[in-house]
Amino acid sequence: MSREITCCFTGHRPEKLPWGTQENDPRCAALKRWLDRVVLEAYQDGCRHFLCGMARGSDLYFCEAVLSLRRLYPEVRLEAAVPCRTQADNWPAEERERYRSLLGQCDLTTLIQENYTAGCMMRRNRYMVERSSRMIAVYDGLPGGTRSTLAYALRQGLTLIQASPAYFS
Repeated sequence: MSREITCCFTGHRPEKLPWGTQENDPRCAALKRWLDRVVLEAYQDGCRHFLCGMARGSDLYFCEAVLSLRRLYPEVRLEAAVPCRTQADNWPAEERERYRSLLGQCDLTTLIQENYTAGCMMRRNRYMVERSSRMIAVYDGLPGGTRSTLAYALRQGLTLIQASPAYFS
């Protein structure tokens, strides 16, 4: 897939979101509306291929936003970049089921490596950045994997669309 029409995502897991796993919280609903809007804007700017790392929290919200967009525009393609086969094995049962359901709706699944290692998440993130021209991010400014991924994306020259979870409060 051409880098020029590819958009990837990075964002926080529930532990770093002010509402945690409470998706009925108005702030979470506001984040999901923002994702719907910026995913549509990416499409309007020419993006047709979307890359998602399939982590808990923001990644799965992004995945759902792209799937909603695909219902309107069938040419949209969604690729799951899975860091390792056991990514969701230790998640709560409900989140594992959601993950599997979303994974089954993706047009393409790329397994970065078979088994978990300390660096597999970063390898997944680099895979996404290196294939994209645009990144959508939910980032609070604190150190962690999201910060590292954003820094790498900026060094690679990606266009960045970013919001802090605090923005939705």
